[in-house]
Amino acid sequence: MIRIGTRGSLLATTQAGAIRDALAANGHPAELVTISTEGDRSTDPIASIGVGVFTAALREAILEGKVDAAVHSHKDLPTADDPRFTVAAIPPREDPRDAVVARDGLVLAELPTGSVVGTSSPRRAAQLRALGLGLEIRPLRGNLDTRLNRVSSGDLDAIVVARAGLARLGRLDAVTETLEPVQMLPAPAQGALAVECRAGDTGLAALLAELDDADTRAAVTAERALLAELEAGCSAPVGAIAEVVESIDEDDSHVFEELSLRSCVAALDGSDVIRASGIGSPDRARELGLSVAEELFALGARELMSGAR
Repeated sequence: MIRIGTRGSLLATTQAGAIRDALAANGHPAELVTISTEGDRSTDPIASIGVGVFTAALREAILEGKVDAAVHSHKDLPTADDPRFTVAAIPPREDPRDAVVARDGLVLAELPTGSVVGTSSPRRAAQLRALGLGLEIRPLRGNLDTRLNRVSSGDLDAIVVARAGLARLGRLDAVTETLEPVQMLPAPAQGALAVECRAGDTGLAALLAELDDADTRAAVTAERALLAELEAGCSAPVGAIAEVVESIDEDDSHVFEELSLRSCVAALDGSDVIRASGIGSPDRARELGLSVAEELFALGARELMSGAR
């Protein structure tokens, strides 16, 4: 029996449950083990406590032998590699875009000036401000039901959350607008899961790898390589989305796959957004991420952040 560590929230257990069921379908019985994390216990903003608080306890449980593997929201994992662990599987990704849940079925552009919008993410807040809609942005914490209730109760006019979480919990009926990347670029690795185990547990890693999706892994690798490079030299909010697309060679009509990456760095106050994009080979995803990050630096990403302060 494979023991899968998960946070205790409904979304986390739903995500981990999908992995458990997929393993069982492949003939590998598994069970969930709930691990309490500091991030779940704290009510402080994510930006102040760091996303690592959601993953540290799960990783500790793996090292202590309490669980064999853990399921993370991939965007919660630190970008720095930890040689003690391996991400054995990145399953097919849910829709990575952000979604609006607003009162009266409104979309962002229909919200009156001064409307109060909640979000847990500096990235979303910066890009919302950059849209110039005159919205008041407020911090938002709590599980998905708590966040949705802030709108239905009239406490907030709207919230912006990851569409993937709503999809996994069967709550897409609440979405009033799905934001296209031209409006708001999602967080690197948003909508993707990471199934992690001990680096030396090669037998288990091989079983978990049956759930891996090559296109999702390539996209997430490019996005996180870009994020890691930017984190080293810029603390501005970063958005990125990559996808494997089909292209046609004009000379011989040969169809081949390319990896497309779009990204942005935004000033926290929304005063400016720098965008860059690139195309490369899926098997050189990391190099694509680094290349687009360098383009963002060349366009002034470092200076954008220092100016925002």
